[in-house]
Amino acid sequence: MSHFIWYELITSDLDAGIDFYSQIIGWTVTKSDTPGMDYRIINAGDAQVGGMMKAPDGAMPPAWFGYLNVDDVDAQIRAFEAAGGKTYMPATDIPVGRIAMVADPQGAAIYVMTPTSEGESTAYSPTDGEKPGLAGHCGWNEYHAKDWEAAFAFYADRFGFAKDTAMDMGAMGIYQTFIADGARGGGMMNNPLPQQAWLFYFNVGDIDAAVARLEALGGKIQLPPMQVPGGQWAVVAIDPQGAMFGLLGTRAAA
Repeated sequence: MSHFIWYELITSDLDAGIDFYSQIIGWTVTKSDTPGMDYRIINAGDAQVGGMMKAPDGAMPPAWFGYLNVDDVDAQIRAFEAAGGKTYMPATDIPVGRIAMVADPQGAAIYVMTPTSEGESTAYSPTDGEKPGLAGHCGWNEYHAKDWEAAFAFYADRFGFAKDTAMDMGAMGIYQTFIADGARGGGMMNNPLPQQAWLFYFNVGDIDAAVARLEALGGKIQLPPMQVPGGQWAVVAIDPQGAMFGLLGTRAAA
């Protein structure tokens, strides 16, 4: 069984990214002790929830990536490639574990990781009933697919994802939520985007205040505040460097 344990922004301007997200989400970003690279740690309060790094010039467009915990990184690489996926970064040992970046058969890139630490990650914190997820943590993992049913079958086989609720969105088709490692993990849907990808929503307080900060700092709203099951409001946006991300928050009663 696997679940998301870390979130990482790879961007074209690290300092600008730190300033942007710190003001919108309230993160504190600190330097890591990763040898040979300038890797920054995203802190939500006392919890480490992700990282940021600058992409080599021209190597890739800015984007967010999630990490899934696995028992055997090398076996996952072989399985992804056998299913028609790709390896973007080969298995690499770092101070906190062994990682690789792979793309699934539909082209969405993720990291797979075997951590050295036995501690439980709190990077993912979804809403539980009426209790919002922890501020600054990821609150939802959403897969935008060419074929969500094929994507679900792949992730179920590789990582033990299980179907939860299927919501009929009319012309937009089915939105299938899933369970990952026994907890609410996120959702999958078909999307006409040319590049399939995971989209990560981060927990904020007042969604309208967060949107105002985002727009003032040069971000662009792709999907305006929309109420989602459970009563929260979701926004999809693009940061000034071009990385897509989401926000989850509450809205004051009218």
